[in-house]
Amino acid sequence: MAYVPGAVLIAALVAGCSAGTEGDVSASDSKPGTLTTSAAPPGKYRTLPEACRAIPLSTLKDLLPGAAQLPEAQQDKVYEGTPAGTFDTDRRVGCRWTSDAPDASRSIAIDFERVVSYDPAVSDDDRAREVYAKKEDAADLPSASLPPDDADMETASPKSSPPGNEKAGAKSDGGSDGKKDATPDSSATGSADDTAGDATGDTEGDTADGGTAGSPTENLQPRVLDTLGDSAFLDDVLTRAGSTAQHRTVSVVFRTSNVIVTIEYTAQPALSTEVPDSKELQEKAQALGEKLVDSFSE
Repeated sequence: MAYVPGAVLIAALVAGCSAGTEGDVSASDSKPGTLTTSAAPPGKYRTLPEACRAIPLSTLKDLLPGAAQLPEAQQDKVYEGTPAGTFDTDRRVGCRWTSDAPDASRSIAIDFERVVSYDPAVSDDDRAREVYAKKEDAADLPSASLPPDDADMETASPKSSPPGNEKAGAKSDGGSDGKKDATPDSSATGSADDTAGDATGDTEGDTADGGTAGSPTENLQPRVLDTLGDSAFLDDVLTRAGSTAQHRTVSVVFRTSNVIVTIEYTAQPALSTEVPDSKELQEKAQALGEKLVDSFSE
């Protein structure tokens, strides 16, 4: 019995040390950020729409007016579209529609990219902002480098740009490299009649690209769009393939949460002397962008 008090004392000391150790761990866990870091939230969208069914038939008919001249079997094939090749339809899908008519050819292509961040500290939305920003920088929008007054002046006199003030065009639809006009709504086919009209102050007629000459404040320059998705921009490239063919591609790129959508609308007249109408292509491409944004919110 002489050893019992000592044994009890040792047991008490061991129990006390164990309790103290557990208490220290618990106190450490209670400090936010000491042991674990909360992951950034995932993106809003986990899937993508079926690209070749993303555009309503009525809209396709408006975008591809030449298809109405084709036999019915060929029309159906045009409106079905051709899906873009992809290895992961949860991350990226696309589709292209092309209409070749005697007077002109038109094509519309859409691309959906769902951005996923593999960095737990960076959200999908933040990563999508970075991807979108790189696309906007690559477009080299003139309005981004000009003060507002200078940009307005350039828009108000689209035919006053000096020769050679052009930007290289992209191969957006598989064509050869061309030049991107600094003023995408200008025409390369001016005539003596146009000069005479300017000299007499005649602003009633249409410009060479189909726009109205009496609306100098309308901006048809590549630019940022403020009312489409979370961020958006429009680019306009006039490409000359040799000395005969030329086509215009209007691109609208926008971001909605963690998805980036790219629209490319291209027109190529059969006659080399015709210049595709910048205003029409821009209006239709933007209208399609608005429809696609609305479809994401449904």
